[in-house]
Amino acid sequence: MSLAEATDDMFAPPVNRAMKVLDRSFFQKTIPTSAARIFNPKDISRCRKELTAAKDTLPNNRVDPIRADPDAERAQQGVKCLLLRPEVVHTDRTTWSPKLRDLEQDGTLGVIPYQLHLDYDYFTYSEITGAIIPPPESKHDDEIPQGFALAGHVAHLNLRERYWPYKHLIATVLADKNPMVKTVINKLDNVGTENAFRTFQYEVLHGPDDMNVELREQGCTFKFDFAKVYWNTRLHTEHERLCNLFKEGEAICDVMAGVGPFAIPSGKKKCFVWANDLNPESYNSLVNNIKINKVGDFVRPFNTDGSSFIRRASAHLLVQDSRHSVPIYPKTKFSRSNPQENKQPQPIKTLIQPSFFAHYVMNLPASAITFLHSFIGLYANIPGLPAADIKKKLAPHTEQKLPMIHVHCFSTKSDDNVAEIKGICEEISRQIEYEITPDMEDVYVHDVRDVAPKKRMFCASFRLPEEVAFREFKLGNS
Repeated sequence: MSLAEATDDMFAPPVNRAMKVLDRSFFQKTIPTSAARIFNPKDISRCRKELTAAKDTLPNNRVDPIRADPDAERAQQGVKCLLLRPEVVHTDRTTWSPKLRDLEQDGTLGVIPYQLHLDYDYFTYSEITGAIIPPPESKHDDEIPQGFALAGHVAHLNLRERYWPYKHLIATVLADKNPMVKTVINKLDNVGTENAFRTFQYEVLHGPDDMNVELREQGCTFKFDFAKVYWNTRLHTEHERLCNLFKEGEAICDVMAGVGPFAIPSGKKKCFVWANDLNPESYNSLVNNIKINKVGDFVRPFNTDGSSFIRRASAHLLVQDSRHSVPIYPKTKFSRSNPQENKQPQPIKTLIQPSFFAHYVMNLPASAITFLHSFIGLYANIPGLPAADIKKKLAPHTEQKLPMIHVHCFSTKSDDNVAEIKGICEEISRQIEYEITPDMEDVYVHDVRDVAPKKRMFCASFRLPEEVAFREFKLGNS
């Protein structure tokens, strides 16, 4: 056993494989070690610095090396001790470093025995659960669950069957070691198995059954009932990645908006966002989040089917009689002492809602790709506006390009994603009846995250082809 392994073993918790209900008092451990008794409190800082440089101090960042003297009388006088590395034996000077001997010989300190006591508060979640739950019997078994998804105060687990006997114990330890966690739940089915709104059945393992959460992401506040809406805590990077593509003043169509993880931050960026979700609970939360984040000038909520929303929103944005505009004012300081001096400043600019969406976001990975057929003939049958006139509003006649579509989907996993990207482009081509290939301009398939051992989420981005947008179609078949 190496020195590092011996040290790790010394600080490991006691083991109890029979425990099913957490007994915090079981996790007590006393480690016999040595300490440097520093006679003058003024020398504590110097001794700590010199002994640390000599590698004499206890190599454990989780233990405060400065301790009260074990002698009660000395402790009352303010005498402190500095914990030393396990190899130092107080009765064997050959285990001392030259620096430790020098400080002892000049009367700065004395080397004494010390009993270091550790309790439940010292040990981590991994250490506690590892001391209770038997290790995997084979390399094919799942490891003890370490990670969890956090939505506000709710920790969300997805426990494998082998850990069900320990589920309440795991949840209690997790909450103990993560002060922000008040409620721990375990998912009982796959997202959307029984509900088209991507919600799931769950059981409460620890704490109150309170799923009304509040959290922050990209500088925005979100409030919602986690049991009634869809929120994926592991998509914060993807939310931010897409929002970073959007520019101030652009119009964004968020087809499956949920409670607003794309829409609200985009509104903060002063993008004009039309945000839709079919789930009434998501819609209500979206409306509330728009109000909380004060983005009502830029984010407009809808509660309807995604396919029809794509067509109706695009047509309405194009033919609206009066353009929605938002004046942008400079940041000013208001005087409380002289309210009469507080005048409304002149706007520095006015943003006008465009006639075309610059981006469509479709974050429904299980089925969003099947909604792409709604883009066929998107601008071919706009009442009162011939297709030829619409084309004149677009490049190359103007700087306005046809929109980018960002559609999330699932696929398999491989080391290079080549087959997966090819397959995704083929499915997009099938849906819009136009060939899309990975090497085309403005086509990019982003690897979002792994969702299972053989399953990965992607986001395919491509520009809507003119041939698709203006293709004639029969309304009855759309």
